[in-house]
Amino acid sequence: MAIYGYVRVSTKEQNEDRQLIALAEFNIPPENLYVDKLSGKDFERPAYKEMLGQLRQDDLIIIKSIDRLGRNYEEIQEQWRIITKEKCADVRVLDTPLLDTSYHKDLLGTFIADLVLSVMSYTAQMERDSIRQRQEEGIEAAKERGVQFGRPHLQTSEFDRCYTLWLRGEITMVDFCERCGFSRSTMYRKLKHFEKTCD
Repeated sequence: MAIYGYVRVSTKEQNEDRQLIALAEFNIPPENLYVDKLSGKDFERPAYKEMLGQLRQDDLIIIKSIDRLGRNYEEIQEQWRIITKEKCADVRVLDTPLLDTSYHKDLLGTFIADLVLSVMSYTAQMERDSIRQRQEEGIEAAKERGVQFGRPHLQTSEFDRCYTLWLRGEITMVDFCERCGFSRSTMYRKLKHFEKTCD
């Protein structure tokens, strides 16, 4: 029986240390630790697919929480079925002790695990949908208050005016950047493009 650990974070900027620390006590061989830094919206994940390819009967996959498999109700159910039914392997979810198919492999144990899985995966999707709805409502409310999203648009005439002042030496580059709302590197790129189009 081989033990595998699976870790997923949604973006490359997020840190996977919390999940890895939780898995550390199980002495999983480093080559059996699989990490994906991709969204849970689908299962196009190279590490996850590679791990499934290695999985054999009676192997065990340990994950920190059920939403590491994904946040879509149907997909979580499907991946659970693939692991436990097709591969005949086990899953242990550390945040939910009842989701551990390596214990109580009788009919009642399977029933309880499947029931808990249904509730947890449904809850995970509802939480994701609720977060998305709150974000959309927050954005809409902010727009109604007149909040502008994204980089503010700079009027060409304002840039031209500041450019003229800068050429005359009446304002510094720092002033130029502040008035236009650009960083120095962005300003140099803008100037390069502007001067090229004026040639």
